[in-house]
Amino acid sequence: MASSSSSSPPMGEAEADVRHWAELPLDVTAAILQRVGSIDLLQNAQKVCTTWRSISKDPAMWRKIDMHNDTFEMEYDLEKMTRHAVDRSCGQLVDINIEHFGTDELLMYIADRASELRCLRLVCCSDISDEGLSEAAKKMPLLEELRIYYCSLSKEALESVGRCCPRLKLLKFNNQVYRGPHMNCDEEAQAIAESMPGLRELQLFGNKMTNDGLQAILDGCPHLESLDIRQCFNINLGGTLGKKCYEHIRKLREPYDSTDDYAFDATVLDMRDDDSYDDDYPSGLSNIDFLSDDDEYYAFSGGSDFSDYGELFFDD
Repeated sequence: MASSSSSSPPMGEAEADVRHWAELPLDVTAAILQRVGSIDLLQNAQKVCTTWRSISKDPAMWRKIDMHNDTFEMEYDLEKMTRHAVDRSCGQLVDINIEHFGTDELLMYIADRASELRCLRLVCCSDISDEGLSEAAKKMPLLEELRIYYCSLSKEALESVGRCCPRLKLLKFNNQVYRGPHMNCDEEAQAIAESMPGLRELQLFGNKMTNDGLQAILDGCPHLESLDIRQCFNINLGGTLGKKCYEHIRKLREPYDSTDDYAFDATVLDMRDDDSYDDDYPSGLSNIDFLSDDDEYYAFSGGSDFSDYGELFFDD
């Protein structure tokens, strides 16, 4: 006689996957969601289920906000998303990364709502001005790390940050280098030396400072342990200056050191007219190329339709 079974039919793979994710402890689920990135969390992950939606509204999920994006593909209103993420942090925000879309208004919005901010990273934010960063810095007294890549900021902003953020330990103020008219300037180095005595780590990739500027930094930042001056081609580490660097800086990256581990574009751009280009000048630039050509110098540059987003998801 054929036997009968009261057991349920086997679950399909999709059903098993749903059950598996739903049964994860909340803290494990939260740890996973923190790894997907702020944009994906707002735009995608929080829509998966009510549990993920609930976790995504926990202020602890927004202590770190990373708005890393590819501007060639991103179609969302990133500033609107950032404001919402900051609101969700409920004052607990300590670390934020803004790339390509930052403005003075957004920076002030963050500063007004993130008095505990420790780390600020700005990448290619041409709409953030000296005045904007200076005003925001007044509301960031606990800031310890400032990372600036290819932004149109100058010594005025650095001076303000130094005055307003006495706990600053790490500064990255990086530019891109291009071949062009000779330019030397120690203003930014002097601003750092005079206003940031507590620095432990400094990266000035592609800065146009000279030996005088570097000497000022060494004198004004006595606690400096790590110094990255790659592509600072106006620096010559010979003589007593080089000796002081080697003796007092634990981790030193020199002007001509490899840029293979640099996260951004380290190409030395050629801005000369095509007619004046020397075909014999190699595309791979060596120490000799930089030091022996009296006629060529290096200049430095500072650097979907989301209209329904608020209606659908900004319902906190």
